[in-house]
Amino acid sequence: MDRRLNRLADAVLQPGFIGTTPPDWLRRRLHDGLGSVALFARNIVDPDQVGRLTATLRAEAPDVIVAIDEEAGDVTRLEAHTGSSRPGNLALGAADDPSLTAAVARHLGAELAALGLTLDYAPSADVNSNPDNPVIGVRAFGADPEHVARHTVAWIEGLQSAGVAACAKHFPGHGDTAIDSHHDVPVITADRAALDACELVPFRAAIAAGVKSIMTGHLVVPAVDPDRPATLSGAILTGLLRDELGFDGLIVTDAIEMQAVRRRYGLAGAAVAAIAAGADAVCVGGEHADEATAVALRDAIVAAVIDGTLPEERLADAAARVATLATWSRRARVAPAGNGTGHPGLAAARRALRLATGTVPPWPLTTPAFVIELSPATNMAIAPDTPWGVLAPLSGLMPGTIGTRITAPEPGERIDAAVDTALRAATGRPLVIAVRDAHRHPWMTAALARATAAHPDTIVVEMGVPAGSYGSHQIATYGASTACGLAAAEVLAGVTPAGVLTEPLLTA
Repeated sequence: MDRRLNRLADAVLQPGFIGTTPPDWLRRRLHDGLGSVALFARNIVDPDQVGRLTATLRAEAPDVIVAIDEEAGDVTRLEAHTGSSRPGNLALGAADDPSLTAAVARHLGAELAALGLTLDYAPSADVNSNPDNPVIGVRAFGADPEHVARHTVAWIEGLQSAGVAACAKHFPGHGDTAIDSHHDVPVITADRAALDACELVPFRAAIAAGVKSIMTGHLVVPAVDPDRPATLSGAILTGLLRDELGFDGLIVTDAIEMQAVRRRYGLAGAAVAAIAAGADAVCVGGEHADEATAVALRDAIVAAVIDGTLPEERLADAAARVATLATWSRRARVAPAGNGTGHPGLAAARRALRLATGTVPPWPLTTPAFVIELSPATNMAIAPDTPWGVLAPLSGLMPGTIGTRITAPEPGERIDAAVDTALRAATGRPLVIAVRDAHRHPWMTAALARATAAHPDTIVVEMGVPAGSYGSHQIATYGASTACGLAAAEVLAGVTPAGVLTEPLLTA
């Protein structure tokens, strides 16, 4: 056993684990040189517990990087059980006030820092140029590259001012795809000129703003490398990101167990190839969160050095970049920025709202409503039990509000009967229907057509990307976080503070 190589290999791994306290195997590995740990929703109960957990990790390794995928909005780990108290990127992009974006990120960063977290896998710097994108959508600031760049910079500056490293993702850009890389390999067909004009714009801005980390995307970009996904491509990670764009910080992989890389290369093969290509840290443990996986990846990296597949200098360079980020994090923890004057989440969600109505607005409601929530299957980036919708917040503001949730039908199954049952239950009440990305789900658009034909005054609340027109009365929240749902419910109940709806017309 080569202890030196083992420590170098451990330094570049960012594993997850099961439980709300660190298992013995993780504590041993930290003592032996593990450089990072990633937390997921399954590791989180409440702030006090998270603080104790990170303190236990640092008792074994004072400089350990503790990472979390906390984008706010739909993708939250800290608030997975309650829904995020902050809007996500698309809502912030809709509000289009970079100072507000920075304030939300700064407030989040102060919370993360207080809990002992040092690296946030955020923000998404993807340009959501394909409205049918199944995995980015509301996680992007928008579909215009300069707009996305402006808010990416604001988020990075806000988060890092609180002493938490930001991580722009998913390089070189996951916005122009209709495939979820959790399941298969997306291909970005843009030529190099188009990449420069769109996908790369926010990443150039992030680098200029001093972002500490960039996360790779598991996607093939033939204009740069026709063969390998970006995570495993030296042409993309070293040639483009390092040499051409000049990024000198930490390159971390997206979860290495995602099918876009695991299916062809295997976990160990993908991890080795990523480090060889120029990545510095391998994120693993969203699914494979056990000692056997962490040991297997360490041993595969060591074996690759010994057999010459992975140059030792490359591994040492990766470990050194992990150590550099750890040093920055330690110094940043000394005096993190304060939390400001209050939680900006709900105020930001209110400013994102856009309303559209062809006649006199049917809000505020004068009697309790019936709410139908049409619930699609969510992508794997979103914790499956994270609540969303307007039924719960509207019930709190208008007691007597009732409703139901309808999930996606099985293939070949019609949705008519479920919709008709809900419509009968709604008789005599205002009807509100909440959806997420309705334009991407034919069953959802069919349900909306059936409902709005029967009830022309139906209010449709789109909590995803507003890329369609459904009925006469619409509210767009640009995200499905708890903050976004509450902001919409305030409009319906007539309790929104005056002056916050500055743009009363929705244009998709």
